[in-house]
Amino acid sequence: MENSIYLDEARDPLIIAEGWMKDGKDVAIATVVETWGSAPRPAGSHLVIDADGNFHGSVSGGCVEGAVVTEAADVIGSGKAKMLEFGVADETAWQVGLSCGGRIKVYVERLG
Repeated sequence: MENSIYLDEARDPLIIAEGWMKDGKDVAIATVVETWGSAPRPAGSHLVIDADGNFHGSVSGGCVEGAVVTEAADVIGSGKAKMLEFGVADETAWQVGLSCGGRIKVYVERLG
């Protein structure tokens, strides 16, 4: 396997989340747990979000990622995890960033 497929410490969302927590920030992590059809990111992909709305990583793209960041703010505030599901028909797929239709399920939880 090529080394380029691995994330280094400067790009790994989990390492970034750990650093943010060490800096005293409240952090949530979003993880793709299931995909059906076409999905931009595979299961296991992560997006980390802090209470200020900063984020790193990716779970999809387009409007889906924006919606996940918004939901993460609620998760950070309440401490209650959420399971989010996004799915679109082929004709509206481009509008929300799922380029060929498909569905994804994303689990968002507060860290710490």
